Amino acid sequence: MIELQVGVKILLRNGEGKYLLVRRSLTKYPEVGQHQWDIVGGRIDPGSPLLDNLKREIKEEVGLDLANEPRLVAAQDILRIPGRHVVRLTYVGDIEGEPKLDPNEHSDFGWFTLEEIRNLEGLDLYFKEVLNSKSEIIERH
Repeated sequence: MIELQVGVKILLRNGEGKYLLVRRSLTKYPEVGQHQWDIVGGRIDPGSPLLDNLKREIKEEVGLDLANEPRLVAAQDILRIPGRHVVRLTYVGDIEGEPKLDPNEHSDFGWFTLEEIRNLEGLDLYFKEVLNSKSEIIERH
């Protein structure tokens, strides 16, 4: 039997047009290895709306609230773990303020242009796939 999980992620943009990336804690996520930079998000709680889960993850991980309605930019199948199928929904949205990280989840954050993100070492593979295939949609947000 295969376990199905759904995750929601979001690329958050500030008023200066830069995007927030967080560096995952290697203590909590040793499996990420060199792919530490990622966008905010996590698994949904079944039975609650996707956007409620997304807002909860943003609040838990960076202590901020969305400034507007996010836009869905991608859906991915993630099949890297035997016996598990993760469907990952990626959004783009706007945010105001500076992140307040949960040190158990993330060790650092940074604001980057899309060009800087494209050239960043250690970017999450699945987010990199979205960035490469959906850049036009992200840039129009």
